[in-house]
Amino acid sequence: MRLALLIPGLGLLALIWLVPLEDLMPVFPAHMLRHMTLVALAAPLIVLGLPELMRRVPVPPLIAAAGEFAVVWAWHLPAAHGLGRTAAMGFVAEQASFLAVGLLVWAGCLRADQPLAGAGGLLLTSMHMTLLGAILTLAPRDLYADWCGTAPDLSGQQIGGMLMLAIGTPVYLFAGLVLTGMSLRDRRFA
Repeated sequence: MRLALLIPGLGLLALIWLVPLEDLMPVFPAHMLRHMTLVALAAPLIVLGLPELMRRVPVPPLIAAAGEFAVVWAWHLPAAHGLGRTAAMGFVAEQASFLAVGLLVWAGCLRADQPLAGAGGLLLTSMHMTLLGAILTLAPRDLYADWCGTAPDLSGQQIGGMLMLAIGTPVYLFAGLVLTGMSLRDRRFA
């Protein structure tokens, strides 16, 4: 166990779940900050803090990345997003599934025995996060207001999309590039 990584990861979880972010910023950016903290910041710290977890997750990196893709995009469909914002059990299910797939993708992709496959999983994740962030940022209208029973807030949605781009894209891209470099270095000296 690596407490220097695990404690900040668990601290981030406590912070995003206990601090009423919606009181500090518009609802959609708060949602996206919570989501991105779960999958791109807390999950990798927890996985790195519990290296035994990486060894026990037998899911291949690309399968883990595909599962994460399915969960993230499913919760960003308007009806599912509305459920996550308007029903307590929907919120719990959304948050639990984001954390579960975040842990799964990082544990699968950071496995030492498959750095190149892990790089592929993280680079694919970076691409789909970038696409979803761009869709949210560039959409001509609020995609969720009707499903959430709220007034349209296009600027809030755009800020949320930019948060996804600013957090998810570079984290997954950087980690994927690091794993690629590790794989190339290992092959050169093998």
